[in-house]
Amino acid sequence: MVAVAILAAGRGTRMKSDLPKVLHCIGGKTLVERVLGSCETVSPTRRLVIVGYQGDRLRAALTPYGDLEFVEQAQQLGTGHAIQQLLTPLGDFADDLLVLNGDVPLLRPETIADLLATHRRHDNSATLLTAQLADPKGYGRVFCDLDNRVEKIIEDRDCTPAQRENTRINAGIYCFNWPQLAAVLPQLSNDNDQQEYYLTDVFGMLDRVMAVDVGDLAEITGINDRRQLAIAADLLQTRIKDHWMRSGVTLINPDSITIDDTVTLAPDVIIEPQTHLRGNTTIATGCHIGPGSLIENSTLGENVTVLYSVISDSTVAAQTRIGPYAHLRGHATVGEACRIGNFVELKKTQLGTKTNVSHLSYLGDATVGDRVNIGAGTITANYDGVNKHQTIIGNGSKTGSNSVLVAPLTLGEGVTIAAGSTVTENVGDDALVIARARQVVKPGWRLTPPEA
Repeated sequence: MVAVAILAAGRGTRMKSDLPKVLHCIGGKTLVERVLGSCETVSPTRRLVIVGYQGDRLRAALTPYGDLEFVEQAQQLGTGHAIQQLLTPLGDFADDLLVLNGDVPLLRPETIADLLATHRRHDNSATLLTAQLADPKGYGRVFCDLDNRVEKIIEDRDCTPAQRENTRINAGIYCFNWPQLAAVLPQLSNDNDQQEYYLTDVFGMLDRVMAVDVGDLAEITGINDRRQLAIAADLLQTRIKDHWMRSGVTLINPDSITIDDTVTLAPDVIIEPQTHLRGNTTIATGCHIGPGSLIENSTLGENVTVLYSVISDSTVAAQTRIGPYAHLRGHATVGEACRIGNFVELKKTQLGTKTNVSHLSYLGDATVGDRVNIGAGTITANYDGVNKHQTIIGNGSKTGSNSVLVAPLTLGEGVTIAAGSTVTENVGDDALVIARARQVVKPGWRLTPPEA
């Protein structure tokens, strides 16, 4: 068994924000959610989040993670003090404890699994993740023997010039044998400049401590301010986009594209510049997305094209063309081989196959059949000031330009709406609807201009 403790009690004053640092986001997830995700592969039996500043807000944000245990650190008196708060909740726990930082969001699951495996293979009291930095200035140095057994850790300010030549630093990620750690935690002292209890002080009290170097330095990137948040976001984007390009996805000008790591792309998808893919989005093979498009929490079938458009919480079937300047939202569903054109908005609307809404239209709360042609400027007037109402349009129908369909309304199959009509009553199959004032022409009539 393994327990995981995540340090998440601090405010993060350098973020200049009322929001707790670990609730800031990169790639569509909070920092602490990314840390939780990174340890899933080791299947922890218990997950404890140490909270302090705005702890209730953190608990609320992590409600979807139902099995979390929250441990209060009322005063933030150092990392050792934080882990001391586990002495009671883990009183009867007899296995290994992983200690992760809630503001280090880029750790790969493989790295954590390797740290735990090394810890157990060597029957260590503690195993810490370390890194070899070209410029370790400002970091505490970790000194090891030839077998990577930790001999001592010295803070940068306390190193001699010779000791500063050591490039191995402490990444702040640990695995402990919990009973051995619990036995020495009460011995920690705050007799230092900061008057804090440092977790690293326990290494001198434990028998077998080993270091494991991380392979990718980007993984241990910590977040203390907005600049570091942006750097971490860029590193994550590079990781995600490299993965998809190696998997057969074409990214044109990748630096201008952002992709959440919750997005799924098939081979032979082409993503144009200034396109952003977010949330639980799935895009099938042969799609051509962008330039200038935003797609979030949506599913696109094969060979869909999207140009300068926004699609959110919607589904688009194969062979459909979207845009330019279209907006699909509110669980819109578009059938195969449709055309959604310039300045068209679909909200909570279902379209059948081979249906076209080519330009300048709004369809809200509508169900539209197959092979329907929606003329330019058609609007479903779905809101009566209190409630939203449905419009239903049957197969093979078509609306003329500048038509208004006042819901609730049902049009049968094969209905034609004359241009400029305002339709307020249900219409049966195979009908022509003309609902407009008769044109009146008065020849030879004009206003007499006023005298000067």
